[in-house]
Amino acid sequence: MRIVRSNFHNPYFNLAMEEYVFNKFDGEVFMLWRNDQAIIVGKNQNTIEEINVDYVETNSIPVVRRMSGGGAVFHDLGNLNFTFISDDDGNSFSNFKRFTQPVVDLLQRLDVDAECSGRNDLTIDGKKFSGNAQFKSKKRVLHHGTLLFSSDIADISASLKPKASKFEGKSVKSVKSRVTNISAHLKQTMTIEEFMDALEAFMIEQADGFEKYELDAADIAAIDKMVAEKYSTWEWNYGKSPNYAFSREKRFEAGSVQVNLDVKNGIIHQAKFYGDFFGVMDVSEIENKLVEVKHEREALDAVLSQIEISNYFLNIDKDSILDLML
Repeated sequence: MRIVRSNFHNPYFNLAMEEYVFNKFDGEVFMLWRNDQAIIVGKNQNTIEEINVDYVETNSIPVVRRMSGGGAVFHDLGNLNFTFISDDDGNSFSNFKRFTQPVVDLLQRLDVDAECSGRNDLTIDGKKFSGNAQFKSKKRVLHHGTLLFSSDIADISASLKPKASKFEGKSVKSVKSRVTNISAHLKQTMTIEEFMDALEAFMIEQADGFEKYELDAADIAAIDKMVAEKYSTWEWNYGKSPNYAFSREKRFEAGSVQVNLDVKNGIIHQAKFYGDFFGVMDVSEIENKLVEVKHEREALDAVLSQIEISNYFLNIDKDSILDLML
């Protein structure tokens, strides 16, 4: 078994590192890594449906899409991520317990009553502390999971709570659960770094031989290239979202406005405004200008900033229309 431990906390880098290691090595690999604050969405999810856009933008929280399916999760430095990469034995992709059991065994050794729950969660006293997901390509399987150790639960709730909007599409929705931190259940005080050491030592104990692998300059350069070309791009993190219809309505003092957007690969293909608002100009002019524009704040703001919004929505300002569309 190769053991790879990331010294980087950049979420773009660490998600790219997983793919890089998955493609680089044969045999079994075990990885440990932590991210600064970030939201990680599943490969089949509609990104903006999963996040609180205002909170994410205000707090400059990166949003990164991963290779695996499943739901959106919040990462911070109080969360430890683990990854197993192995050959597929024909059952690995559906056998989550094969990869999560070592975590449960370690916690039970530490007198924490952890257990596998459902298909892909780990719980303590019925509260979730780990979500898991998998990716398969050819005859290889990547399994990774979160381990909430001392995460800020308030940030998890705030960042993953989307605003009141209506979406229709085929994206996979996250399932919100009651969560807990491992540290709250330990009999003796332990830092996350100490827990990380303990999990690594436990895996070495269980392994039939191991090799610690340090990323070298060539590895880091190759991963940085993947970050630049894929993992930090809007096209991957938002544009890969499934096609969806977005609808939102709000009542202003000047009247109600409803916006309907047909979005494909993150690009608006049709926009319609309805409501009992007043305007000097025909709102269809704005609708036409929004076609082929990214469904994200910066791109929408660039379009709306070139328009005198009050001519179309009397006594409603640009920022209010922008917020409505997000």
